[in-house]
Amino acid sequence: MSNMVKVYDADCDIIGQVKYNNDLDFWDGSNYTAGGVGNHLGITKLKDGRFVLIHGTQWQGRQDYAEVVSDLYALQEIIRTGHEEILEKKKFSKLKELYEKEMLIEDTVDEEAEQVD
Repeated sequence: MSNMVKVYDADCDIIGQVKYNNDLDFWDGSNYTAGGVGNHLGITKLKDGRFVLIHGTQWQGRQDYAEVVSDLYALQEIIRTGHEEILEKKKFSKLKELYEKEMLIEDTVDEEAEQVD
């Protein structure tokens, strides 16, 4: 179980474990990262429906950990890292609905009208 990561709640209590992933990493021109050298970010969903961000590290003396986050924060991290394709996975359908309901999308009415003409 070496690829399992402890999940912490808001009170810093360990509430479970999840499989490590770095699905939210992006290419920064030199490395796959999540915003800092040696830092990585993944996401998953617990059986009870809550979303978890997985924080990975390559730094000696630091450990990977995961934290329960709100649906909106999970969605914001997906968007921030440019991984909206994750919303197509079945386990993230709740976040896709939130995206379609809450996120402001560019109005393309003029562009659509130009294509009809």
